[in-house]
Amino acid sequence: MSNTNITVSTAEESAYVRQQLSAYNAAHVGEALKDRFEELHFHIRNESGQIVAGVLSTLCWNWVELDILWVDAQERHKGYGTQLLQEVERLAREKNCDFIMLNTFSYQAPEFYRRHGYELVTVIDNAPTGHQHYYFKKDLTASEGADSSR
Repeated sequence: MSNTNITVSTAEESAYVRQQLSAYNAAHVGEALKDRFEELHFHIRNESGQIVAGVLSTLCWNWVELDILWVDAQERHKGYGTQLLQEVERLAREKNCDFIMLNTFSYQAPEFYRRHGYELVTVIDNAPTGHQHYYFKKDLTASEGADSSR
């Protein structure tokens, strides 16, 4: 094996690696999908102007990956999470995505996602130690996955 030099990447170097993988992937998907990548980030502010909830997600080819859905602990149970989730779902449908996927931990919100029609794909036990890591998917193409308010 050759003598390699592994170093911590800068933001610019990380972007280069991501760009290279994206180019490789684009060569393996259909023309209609290759340029479909869009960040879908939203937040909610309270009356004082502080951000109290937010969602970070990415449209990737024919689906949306919901990366982070956060609601401030003091602002929970006011419907903010549901509103943000519904906005992501609305945009995913508008952009003709087939499904949404996400992951959450046992101490976070697996039941919240189940209530919103997400189906459990798999669970990894002891990740993190003493908890479970859940992976969910919601099909947007099936009639039962469709939002009745559309």
